[in-house]
Amino acid sequence: MDNSNFQRLFTLLFLFFIVPSFGQQSFRPKALVVPVKKDASTLQYLTQINQRTPLVPVNLVVDLGGQFLWVDCDRNYASSTYRPARCRSAQCSLAGANGCGDCFSAPRPGCNNNTCGLTPDNTVTHTATGGELAEDVVSVQSTNGFNPGRNVSVSRFLFSCAPTFLLQGLANGVSGMAGLGRTRIALPSQFASAFSFHRKFAICLSSSNGVAFFGDGPYVLLPDVDASQLLTFTPLLTNPVSTASAFSQGEPSAEYFIGVKSIRIDEKVVTVNTTLLSIDNKGVGGTKISTVNPYTVLEASIFKAVTKAFVNASAARNITRVASVAPFEVCFSSENVLSTRLGASVPTIELVLQNQNTIWRIFGANSMVSVSDEVLCLGFVNGGENPRTSIVIGGYQLEDNLLQLDLATSRLGFSSLLFGSRTTCANFNFTSAA
Repeated sequence: MDNSNFQRLFTLLFLFFIVPSFGQQSFRPKALVVPVKKDASTLQYLTQINQRTPLVPVNLVVDLGGQFLWVDCDRNYASSTYRPARCRSAQCSLAGANGCGDCFSAPRPGCNNNTCGLTPDNTVTHTATGGELAEDVVSVQSTNGFNPGRNVSVSRFLFSCAPTFLLQGLANGVSGMAGLGRTRIALPSQFASAFSFHRKFAICLSSSNGVAFFGDGPYVLLPDVDASQLLTFTPLLTNPVSTASAFSQGEPSAEYFIGVKSIRIDEKVVTVNTTLLSIDNKGVGGTKISTVNPYTVLEASIFKAVTKAFVNASAARNITRVASVAPFEVCFSSENVLSTRLGASVPTIELVLQNQNTIWRIFGANSMVSVSDEVLCLGFVNGGENPRTSIVIGGYQLEDNLLQLDLATSRLGFSSLLFGSRTTCANFNFTSAA
């Protein structure tokens, strides 16, 4: 048999044996979808995935800048597919888990000998501890961007175990935190790797029931608005120094920073110390986006300048300032405040990004918090002097704005307030299957 015939026969045999195994795996999702609900008592944003064998629903606090998935393994963690990551394994290397440890009690999830560990971080209470790196089955719904589709599984999804005490300060009923940050084992990177789709994800927070997508658009919200077509883009910046509660020297931050160059109120520039708007070589300063901060936090001098300009612009509209209501310092009577499609008719706060044409506008729906029928407060809080990050854009300011984070190109897409396009983040159709 000549060489070319041999190669042809080999190829046919290869296809004969291989194609059936591909056939069983023929469904490859283009994207995944999970619900994101706001917990009214803690103001945290929660999602649910299925994990373990047999699968159980696991409720998690969404941490946009979190490093990985961590779960309480001390309470009721039972799974036939749980596997600890052994020291010096490829899993340890991928997770950047260089340490190696033993556990001095009976083996169980979270306590095994010859395993590498991570540092799970409760970013709400700023508490971190040691935890075993492990892998287990994770299952979520696929989507075509319009509706949820069939469930798909990742059989060896990496996560960190954590002790029960790390849940303190988190919403009732949660078992851990879902980290969506810029690491190789955060949820977006692991899902993209498992299903070979773009390293992109989108999050659309709501005061009630929002949504997150892993993978590229469309991201369709009723009544047929593809929010992926509404995006303005700005570069994501890397903070060279980790912002986690505990970290190794030389480790960059997993959080998402953007370059705010100036702040305007009703198109008038607010005078601030612009040095604070840049990240220095110690990792201090700049602007990050957070889902664990319920409201935007501003460094003291920026807070003072922004609130003064906001109060003056409001006075020009005959909006009367009233006594503060914790945690807010700046509150107004709702008497002369009209309601519009974009929320309360108050001065617009503008974050000017890489140029004068790239502006993140914060309208009344995202700036004003109704604390009673008579009182509206500016939903920004004072972060004090010398905070680690000068501006932290918090959850309330993100609600009903779709954000797409592209890890491959290091780019943020933001939709602006979806009310302007006659939809909301609560409008993904979770009910019918694709």
